[in-house]
Amino acid sequence: MTDEQVVAAYDIESWLPPLRAAEVLANEQSTGTFVRVPGESDALRRRFGATVVEVTELPEGRHPPLPGAHRPAGSGARPHRARVRIAFPLRNFGPSMPNLLAAVAGNLFELRELAAVRLVDLELPDAFAERYPGPAFGVDGTRRLMGAPDGALIGTIIKPGVGLHLDALRGLVRELAEAGIDFIKDDELNGNPPHAPLRDRVAAVTEELDRAADRTGRRTMYAFNITDDIGRLEANHDLVLAAGGTCVMVCVQTVGLAGVAHLRERAALPVHGHRAMSGALLRSPQIGLGPLVFQKLARLAGVDQLHVGGIASKFYETDEDVVASVRALREPFLGGYQVLPVLSSGQWPGLAHRTLDLTGTTDLLVLAGGGIHAHPEGPAAGVAAMRAAWRAAAEGEPLAERAARDRHLALALERFGEART
Repeated sequence: MTDEQVVAAYDIESWLPPLRAAEVLANEQSTGTFVRVPGESDALRRRFGATVVEVTELPEGRHPPLPGAHRPAGSGARPHRARVRIAFPLRNFGPSMPNLLAAVAGNLFELRELAAVRLVDLELPDAFAERYPGPAFGVDGTRRLMGAPDGALIGTIIKPGVGLHLDALRGLVRELAEAGIDFIKDDELNGNPPHAPLRDRVAAVTEELDRAADRTGRRTMYAFNITDDIGRLEANHDLVLAAGGTCVMVCVQTVGLAGVAHLRERAALPVHGHRAMSGALLRSPQIGLGPLVFQKLARLAGVDQLHVGGIASKFYETDEDVVASVRALREPFLGGYQVLPVLSSGQWPGLAHRTLDLTGTTDLLVLAGGGIHAHPEGPAAGVAAMRAAWRAAAEGEPLAERAARDRHLALALERFGEART
């Protein structure tokens, strides 16, 4: 890759020979159309055409071809499969994420010649770092605002996700904050509903966090869901900032990468990036984006904390998938762009040792919803149980030994262990 190009990697399937299929993709996404037109000179194609850099054949796939895929008469039962790398001239779109995506993830998904096509990686030149500053806080900034310099960060989600009125919300936040939890976030379903408008929710929550901090000496971080139309993001952020809040949350896919970047340019608070709707783009091995691409673009847009799934979660990712995402987020990108990985979905105290063993790091924000709220002795006991489990994991103490002298942990293991069998 040079500073004048973007290199995109795709996993493709086609009944065409892999090199020819890659050339069709490159042509469609740059200078060409289905037939040569008068303005498509050789000089123009050399200057603006995308080019195939590498083709690596892969083992035959196991999934059915995409609807409408063209299978020429006499072709074999299964299409060819390959990893292809294609270079796009930066001059075609400049350092702009929306226009970048139009090139590397635009009409190519509709091509009849492709029986499968998934964008699995992107190499971006420094021009994108000059245009997009990336995360403003990341791991270190989040820890500083939380007053938590080391150890896994323990958090939760407000549950029930919708329908909770302000008085109930106040009581729950008070209990969690006084229990010493590091982080609380709105559910992604709870944006600005009539029964608990964002303005009223911010006022109630920050008041309770201030009171708890006066008693405990430490202030819990709360990520308010400010997801909205792009024109409302700045005002929603400023509402949280003016009330003394320390974090805002957006659903990255629903506001779009350009929406996140718009917020990042104006934000004075960390941006918690939620994954809502990501499965529509990331889940299928046949089409869409790979998680590495989404994570790079979300980092570029400016999220400070990003959901990556969870170990033994209720979602589709395997543990290996989640570990790969955690490792990817910890690798430098465009000279830095440090992001805090967020684990969620089915997390509970019994997973602490396994999670630490697999990821090899405590630079994690671990969110337990039911794994805290459904503790037999209440949410505060749930926080204590999560904290005890992660301390035992970090200290190398077997979970059973810690549970033998920690009532909250013992009850959590009994309650949630039964629920997960």
